[in-house]
Amino acid sequence: MPVVRAGEVELSYERAGSGPPLLLIMGMSGTALSWGEPFLEALRQDFETIVYDHRGIGESSRMEEPFTIVQLAQDAAGLLDALELDTAHVLGISMGGMAAQELALAQPERVRTLTLGCTYCGGEGSSLTSPEVAQRLAEGRMSGDRERAIRATWEANVSAGFAADADAYAAFRTRALERRVALAVIVAQVQAIAAHDTYARLPGLALPTLVVHGTEDQIIPVNNGRLIADRIPDARLEIFDGVGHLFFLERPERSAELIRAHTAVHA
Repeated sequence: MPVVRAGEVELSYERAGSGPPLLLIMGMSGTALSWGEPFLEALRQDFETIVYDHRGIGESSRMEEPFTIVQLAQDAAGLLDALELDTAHVLGISMGGMAAQELALAQPERVRTLTLGCTYCGGEGSSLTSPEVAQRLAEGRMSGDRERAIRATWEANVSAGFAADADAYAAFRTRALERRVALAVIVAQVQAIAAHDTYARLPGLALPTLVVHGTEDQIIPVNNGRLIADRIPDARLEIFDGVGHLFFLERPERSAELIRAHTAVHA
């Protein structure tokens, strides 16, 4: 993957496909690989997809100090600048959805349409991972056993039924082993997420917005998606019944279809 200067950091990225640009902002502990080929391939039929690794991951700049969600949003804007893109459709999931909110609030003229998946806005009625799930994830990551950590992450991020799919897990494991994310970076991401709060500002967001969430999301419960859709004027809410946090892995074709339709309506 090539590397470009994006504001205060360098980011490794990949562009593929043809059509209007679609910037994809990944979530906590994820990499540019984490989107999965089925989802990206479905998107590339209609978009020039732009995926990248956050600071501290892969070939992107090493993490020198803690950062905020606002800084991650600035990184995303800096990448658009580096790629000489005035505007793009934006998809952000989980932590990446928080960065997408901050990007859209700070520079709405850069965002053609906004899609927020399995994410969180803070404020009254919002909720993050339960203590029980957070403990399972922490125990896996702190165990020193890479296989245990990957399995714990997998089971927390997808529905119980999908977690039992051996082929899907094998693909997830391969991606996780190919590009590892340091524990220190994950800790910094958790700290950034804890400080995120766009609740009071979302009613001022005047952008075409699609919100997607799964009912079996253990990382960021589905009530968060409903809350965000309620806070953003005229936002469309799509709920995937029986689907976990990484909805685009469980329903890649349907997820791509939703984004395609959302951008077409607001072209």
